[in-house]
Amino acid sequence: MNKKLTIIALGGNALLKSGQIGSIEEQNLNVRETLKSLLPVIKQGNDLIITHGNGPQVGYILLKNDAGEQVYGIPQVPLDVAVADTQSEIGYLIQSELFSLLHQNNLEREIISTNTMVEVAADDPAFKNPTKRIGKTYYDAKEVEKLQNEKGWIFKQETKDGKTGWRRVVPSPKPKDIISKNTINTLARSGAIVIAVGGGGVPVTIEGDTMHGAEAVIDKDLASALLAEQIHADRFIIVTDVPYVYLNYGTAQQKAIEILTLDDAVNYLKEGKFGEGNMAPKIQAAVNFIESGGKEVLITDLNGINNQKGTKIIKNSY
Repeated sequence: MNKKLTIIALGGNALLKSGQIGSIEEQNLNVRETLKSLLPVIKQGNDLIITHGNGPQVGYILLKNDAGEQVYGIPQVPLDVAVADTQSEIGYLIQSELFSLLHQNNLEREIISTNTMVEVAADDPAFKNPTKRIGKTYYDAKEVEKLQNEKGWIFKQETKDGKTGWRRVVPSPKPKDIISKNTINTLARSGAIVIAVGGGGVPVTIEGDTMHGAEAVIDKDLASALLAEQIHADRFIIVTDVPYVYLNYGTAQQKAIEILTLDDAVNYLKEGKFGEGNMAPKIQAAVNFIESGGKEVLITDLNGINNQKGTKIIKNSY
């Protein structure tokens, strides 16, 4: 059998759904249902890497940071450590639920969860223009002034659901290198199911022979695409909460796309046809993978993984 290597990037809805409080019980149930959708892919016997988001989980850690510091004087952990924390937590949840699912279906596969570091450039322009919202939903003006003075945090004002407040923002630099890509590749091609690049990976910079954690977050889909590129994956699937990519999403002109060529994807990105904080990073990740030599990217929801329905991004039209 000529096995193919598939990378599946799971969106945040695979772990936590809108309106949920984020308990471990909720996350276990969500992970269990998500993995059932992946079961036919696993049964094909091909090599598999699973990547995942971590936005809500990092947000909870930052809330605990605030509470621990204010009530008990416990020093806050930096953002790179918070990302590493969530990689281990979510990796464990996926690994344990997948273990049960495989054994219930008489499947024998090793499963390994990796704490993946991802290099970013110290001079990435994103460090001078933080845009990624994290942590507490809103701060008031008094809190903002205090935290700006004490911690040097940066905030942006926003209005959502009729409420106006301040959100903390951090840099979201581009992934430059997946530090442990060769080990991940070796494990996956040996038949183990590998969980990697959680939350976009732990952001680090490298100066000479020294590694430093970065106070930043990396887009999960861009990091997953880079991994797919660097280890020459055969298939790259991005799982989100909608079955297709849509032009003019949420408007009267909304239109589902089944086939999207590389040229059209690039042009639509330039024209701002996709939401910057939602679909645009996924399309950019697909473009990066195709431009690096990848053949096809599928963007879909959980139901579309097995029937191969969704939006296919390809280099040339059929």
